[in-house]
Amino acid sequence: MTKPSPSVARTATAYHEAGHAVIALLFDRPIQKITIRADRDHLGWCKFDKGVFRPSEDWIEREVLIALAGMAAEAQLTGRYCEHGASRDLRYARRLLAERAGGERRAERLERRLLAKVESLLGDEGIWSAVTAIATELLQSETISGRAARHLFAQHVETE
Repeated sequence: MTKPSPSVARTATAYHEAGHAVIALLFDRPIQKITIRADRDHLGWCKFDKGVFRPSEDWIEREVLIALAGMAAEAQLTGRYCEHGASRDLRYARRLLAERAGGERRAERLERRLLAKVESLLGDEGIWSAVTAIATELLQSETISGRAARHLFAQHVETE
C-alpha cells in the first residue's frame, strides 16, 4: 500500500476537521478552535467550546452526526472512508449509539442511518461550500479560531 503524499493527507485532514466544525455550527455547537497542526496523537482536531449552546432535542444524535461528519467530509473529497484516521471519532459515536440502541445490530443500523444523514447534510451546496472555505483557511493558516470558523460558516450557510 502506498502512503499518500503529505499534501494529500493534509488536505484530507483539513476537510475532515472542517466537516466536524460545519456540522457542529449547523447544530449551534460552539467551536473554540480548529487545527491541522499535527501532534503526537492527532493529525488535527476541532475543539468545542464549553459555552452555552441551543440544546438539541436529541443530543446523542447531534453528537454522533458531528463525530461522523469528519469522516464523511473527508470521504466526499477523497472518494473513500478512512476509518483508521477517524478511529477516535468512530469509537465515540459507537459508544453513544450502543447506549441509545440497546443492541449491536440496532446500533450498526443507526450508525448507517446517521452516516447517510450527515452525508446528505454535507451534500447541500451551501454546507459543502462552508466546509471547503474552512478547509482552505486551515490549509493556509493551520489553525483558525471558532470565531473565524463561524464567520466562514455564516458566509456560506443560510440560517433562520
